[in-house]
Amino acid sequence: MTTIHLKPHKEESLLRFHPWVFSGAIRSIELDADYPHAQPQEGEIVKVVDCKGKTLGVGHYQIGSIAVRILEFGVGELPKDFWKTRIAAAYSVRESLGLVTEENNTYRLIHGEGDFLPGLIVDVYADTAVIQAHSVGMHYHREEIAKAIVEAVAQVDKVYYKSDDTLPHKAMIQGDRVGYLIGGDRVEDKEFWAKENGLSFRIDWLRGQKTGFFIDQRDNRALLEQYAKDKDVLNMFCYTGGFSVYALRGGAKKVHSVDVSQKAVDLVRSNVAYNFGEEAPHEAFAEEAFEFLSKNTNTYDLIILDPPAFAKHRDAVKNALRGYQRLNAKGIQSIRPGGILFTFSCSQAIDKDMFRLAVFSAAAQVGRKVRILHQLHQPADHPINIYHPEGEYLKGLVLQIE
Repeated sequence: MTTIHLKPHKEESLLRFHPWVFSGAIRSIELDADYPHAQPQEGEIVKVVDCKGKTLGVGHYQIGSIAVRILEFGVGELPKDFWKTRIAAAYSVRESLGLVTEENNTYRLIHGEGDFLPGLIVDVYADTAVIQAHSVGMHYHREEIAKAIVEAVAQVDKVYYKSDDTLPHKAMIQGDRVGYLIGGDRVEDKEFWAKENGLSFRIDWLRGQKTGFFIDQRDNRALLEQYAKDKDVLNMFCYTGGFSVYALRGGAKKVHSVDVSQKAVDLVRSNVAYNFGEEAPHEAFAEEAFEFLSKNTNTYDLIILDPPAFAKHRDAVKNALRGYQRLNAKGIQSIRPGGILFTFSCSQAIDKDMFRLAVFSAAAQVGRKVRILHQLHQPADHPINIYHPEGEYLKGLVLQIE
């Protein structure tokens, strides 16, 4: 096995159980005597030791600023049945949270570092698990992971692999990035529905964003339902219309869903019709956000702003903060007096203090009185590893606007 030797004092973060080894912390790389390559291969399992040779753990090697993602601390090789043990432990947590029921068969099973499996995402939709690998190492273990999922989760008998957009495109990767690993009798044009808190949603993991649905807003959608009664509601950046469907069940007087994508608009229409019929008080529009808000000032009592990530890396933070400020200023300006604004950021590079400051600046720019009613975050099936605070990516505020 290849051994990664760290520079003096660079082991300190690993001793605090942070799962990343950065390339700048590496002093030297010792290849196994029988190793056939001149350097470590991306995705292989390597051992990490400190400058004195003490074993710190094992993990996946990768090319880039994060050189190793630790899978297990304090050992020189992965324990037997590692994948089965870790995935079974994660499933046990979801069961204890009450997420595995007939009324809720949609949940995140594995959330990367939060479940001590850095680089791996697994979402469950009824009888199908959808895997996304964010590291080459997880890609190479996909068959073992799929088998462990089926063994751990009684409801799942199909595993779909969808990593075409998450793996490094320049990596020399063997094996398909997309396709069924287990099962796979679903034809491409067949509709697949899953349940979240008693509501049904069409899931398209073949062509949809991420794994097909944004599970991380489940708790926040349920909160919005409590505010929706008799309200005129605008769901901006609606995608599959999760917030729209919850608002309708909450008794909203009218719900408008807006997304720049016509495909998303068609999907939210089908979700609304499936749950409430064609006569539901709902309309969907394929329009750009700022143009729509500019044409509809003082029209809504409740607005949801849940945009895609404005900053996918730290170099984009300044522009992203300006974007969040501009968007929230438009939302605060547009809402009716006494209205409720749900506003979010899913940019990992933007922390909660940055986001709150951007919203504060937007409120000050508009000059309306604003109260914070709730501070929101990701749900319990998207856990945050206490040693890896970077895993706290979803931030939200519920504001009351006078």
